[in-house]
Amino acid sequence: AEGIRKSYDGTAALRGVDLTVHAGEWRGLLGPNGAGKTTLMRVIAGLLPADAGRLTLLGREVGASRDASERDAVGLVPQEVALYPALTAGENLRAFARFHGVTGAAARERVGWALDWTGLVSRAGDRVATYSGGMQRRLNIACAVLHRPRLLLLDEPTVGVDPQARQRIWTMLRALRDEGVAIVHSSHQLDEVEATCDSV
Repeated sequence: AEGIRKSYDGTAALRGVDLTVHAGEWRGLLGPNGAGKTTLMRVIAGLLPADAGRLTLLGREVGASRDASERDAVGLVPQEVALYPALTAGENLRAFARFHGVTGAAARERVGWALDWTGLVSRAGDRVATYSGGMQRRLNIACAVLHRPRLLLLDEPTVGVDPQARQRIWTMLRALRDEGVAIVHSSHQLDEVEATCDSV
């Protein structure tokens, strides 16, 4: 990201942000609520057009309108849990796989991997509404990486989870980083980014 600017009704949210993240790097965005972290995530994900600046993804310049390969290169974990509470974990995972064009045997393999990765195999048939906050957060992350993105955007991924659940999430994310996934992690908690990120 180079010189990214974004304003809302004349109020600047982003004033020329530059950010570079390499494969296998976990980069933290630290700032108070309202600092523009979510806006930057949404611009990088292609959900919000920047007013100015340039985005390069996997060596190619991209705009707000992206082709399938450019969209599939990014996974986004929003601040609010984005799951279907009336569906089971397995049903949520199959739905998100379909949204990303992962079908058939590949979808079955990825859903099985996700349930194992999140530690939710024994609860796969339970409705998400019955899950704890930490379980929902883990499933939310899994839904964002079913399609094997090269860049994962985490917008305050541990809001409302206890320390034990937080540690499980860090273990999951370290495994992704070790596989070469680039991670951008926004937070307003200094201890969280110090404990997890390679750079802030």
